[in-house]
Amino acid sequence: MKFISSRDNPFFKKMIKLAGSAQQRRATGLTLLDGIHLVAAYHIALGQPEALIMSESGRKSAEIKRLLEKWKPREGLSLVMLSDSLFREISPVKTPTGIMALARIPSAETILIHKPVRDENEGGGNESFCVLLEAMQDAGNVGSILRSAAAAGATDIYLSNDCTDAWSPKTLRAAMGAHFLLHIHEQSNLAEVARAFGGKVIATNLRAKNSLYQTELTGPIALVFGNEGVGLSDAVLQVITDEISIPMPGGTESLNVAAAAAICFFERVRQMESVR
Repeated sequence: MKFISSRDNPFFKKMIKLAGSAQQRRATGLTLLDGIHLVAAYHIALGQPEALIMSESGRKSAEIKRLLEKWKPREGLSLVMLSDSLFREISPVKTPTGIMALARIPSAETILIHKPVRDENEGGGNESFCVLLEAMQDAGNVGSILRSAAAAGATDIYLSNDCTDAWSPKTLRAAMGAHFLLHIHEQSNLAEVARAFGGKVIATNLRAKNSLYQTELTGPIALVFGNEGVGLSDAVLQVITDEISIPMPGGTESLNVAAAAAICFFERVRQMESVR
């Protein structure tokens, strides 16, 4: 295992760039996975990463030791230990768990999605369910939406070219492994995606007449969510087929976009369960 304690080390400089630059991540096709859960989720879905990076204190962790014993790292996996201070510079959290992975960003086609197969006698089959995100800037919101979408059975996520980077360490950490359960399409033309979609294209609107709970969501649907402050662009609004509101009897002015998305996703889950 290689030990690094100098900020001038080329490998450390590379990690700093990957942690802070979407451009660098796209250019290299690499990203950083922070934490035991995320590292393990990648390994289960996609196999061995490029490198495992540990802090001095993390290397002593019983949980990390068990992970390494379970993996039995193969030839070609680099093992690197950083001083605690250098590790903290790279980690996106104040209290790091002590392990990260340098991993290749997978293409959508490499992610295997296991959808539950319904009984043939029930009819209907599995319906298409995707999510479109426009100009979202908050990595935590995007990660939370990905996590909820994966849990609710979505298959494809389309992000406009002005969205925050889906593969940033902060987005990855917020999604907690959902990236490896979804087909993620970045820098998408959402208007074109919506036009080509063979089902309802639905957006939330505080002033919409139709309530979420009065809207049928059991068929093919694409749910669209916009920028946290300004909402959806005119180009996307023009291709929306339905607008819905989320009832808020408590009088709150609005919901966080990640919360609103989760409510919509799981109303679809409820409706799908009720027709089985």
